[in-house]
Amino acid sequence: MARSAPPKGTRSLVWQPEPRGTGSAQRGRHILNGTWHLAGQLVQAPGASPWTLEAPSDPFEMMLHGQSWLDDVMAVGTGNAVATARGWILEWARRNGRGTGRGWAAALTGRRVLRWISHAPILLQGMPAPDQRAFFETAYRQTVFLSRNWTQAPAGLPRMEALTGLLYAGLTLEGLGDLGQRAAADLTQAMAEDVGDDGGIASRNPEALLEVATLLGWAIAALSEIGEVPEGLRAAQARIVPTLRALRHADGGLARFHGGGRGLPGRLDRVLVDSGIRGRMDSGLAMGFVALAHGRSSVVVDAAAPPTGIASGSAHASTLAFELSSGACPVVVNCGPGGAFGPDWHRAGRATASHSTLSLSGWSSSRIGPLLARDGRRIAPLVQTPARVQWQKSGSRRATTVVLSHDGYAPSHGLTHLRRLVLASDGRTLSGEDSLRAVSAADKERFEDAQTEAKLQGVPFEIRFHLHPDAEAEVDMGGRAVSVALPSGEVWVFQPGRDLVPTLEPSVHLDATRLKPRAAQQVVLSDRVVKYAATIDWTWTRAQEATDLPPSPAESRG
Repeated sequence: MARSAPPKGTRSLVWQPEPRGTGSAQRGRHILNGTWHLAGQLVQAPGASPWTLEAPSDPFEMMLHGQSWLDDVMAVGTGNAVATARGWILEWARRNGRGTGRGWAAALTGRRVLRWISHAPILLQGMPAPDQRAFFETAYRQTVFLSRNWTQAPAGLPRMEALTGLLYAGLTLEGLGDLGQRAAADLTQAMAEDVGDDGGIASRNPEALLEVATLLGWAIAALSEIGEVPEGLRAAQARIVPTLRALRHADGGLARFHGGGRGLPGRLDRVLVDSGIRGRMDSGLAMGFVALAHGRSSVVVDAAAPPTGIASGSAHASTLAFELSSGACPVVVNCGPGGAFGPDWHRAGRATASHSTLSLSGWSSSRIGPLLARDGRRIAPLVQTPARVQWQKSGSRRATTVVLSHDGYAPSHGLTHLRRLVLASDGRTLSGEDSLRAVSAADKERFEDAQTEAKLQGVPFEIRFHLHPDAEAEVDMGGRAVSVALPSGEVWVFQPGRDLVPTLEPSVHLDATRLKPRAAQQVVLSDRVVKYAATIDWTWTRAQEATDLPPSPAESRG
């Protein structure tokens, strides 16, 4: 077994890594002024130590102790910023450095150690000898903790955080070289187990996949500087990066599904560029998603069943939902992850009605179960999901078509949802068709039972298209259409294909980088299934081009 502690008296760096984080100097200045915006919540305490703050929530406290905000503070680059960061780290060591408390979960410890080690060359400059001893003592103690407890971190991103922190400590702290090699081997094995052949992870969270790719890139960079990179790490990177490219919209951000946001500004670009990998997953499912891209338009569709078990603690009932972006502007979106705004918003954001797809009134395509305690967290996994999700993609010179279906409503109503999406080759038109059908004899019997409960008035359903809050929508063409103006000057027009009247209703946009949910709008089509089938077709058309047409982020950066 690798040594878990250095020889007595050894306290130094044998390698000085470069900071890898993409910190924001603007966020760093806010923090130095006492404005802490973590996990979607704001605490203002000018002049106060972060360790005297009263955390408003568990996610806030976890982000505080994980100390990834050090990247932001150090990005400010001034002597005062470095001195303040140094003081906060040493205070944390005095208050919490003995190995107990909330900050000592394996993933949080790995996240924190990674920042300490990355910024150590600058932090240690001019640090008095007693403070240096305290810094190294706590760094080594955290490393010992990680060497003994990294296996307790849940699979996926938490395990990667723990192991990458352990790897950096093993490569950097004197006397731990054997531990670094062991951590590299364990990280390689974890990547083989947690990253599928399709480049995805079990949670199906695109932003979490980006964070895994980020850590993987840091590990590869560190190992390439001082030794040999295990082939398994490069193989994992070769699987992940093409999938991330497929999940990237024309506006440069990630598709927002299963608890993930767009990603920190600049992080996705840096991962893609640093990897040197140009490929894109276009032929099959990219972590369960189908991507369509033509002209300046991109569409990402959730084409697989959601996660279950511990990986589904933040998973959404979003099967067959899609997002549409045009150039630098999102058009049709999902409401997004609500966890930063409390448990009620977290649960609401997971419902099918919070996604741009069809839902039966009052029902979701997957059911959220009761709260359970898992690995020190309380999660509500999905307990009933579609048993069968199918998709087929085809293309021609005129358009790319994807046909999908799921049976998430079959157990309750005997109905299968079928969706057909067609993106024109010039990217100016997205046509869709949504159907509900009772297919088998058993399905028809269940549907008749549901009809009886509905007093033979039909089973009501809605098709929702949530709009980005920067878009301005209004009912047009005498109530037969909705026009959506984007900040770029583009105008998109939505029209149903038969005698249905679209309504414009309130919606919300959940973004953890904001202080509160943003007001938005949604286009809604409502109808009822009276017999054994109902079909609605619709079209989104770009009716006016942008007034100023710079290249979209995806076009300019590749």
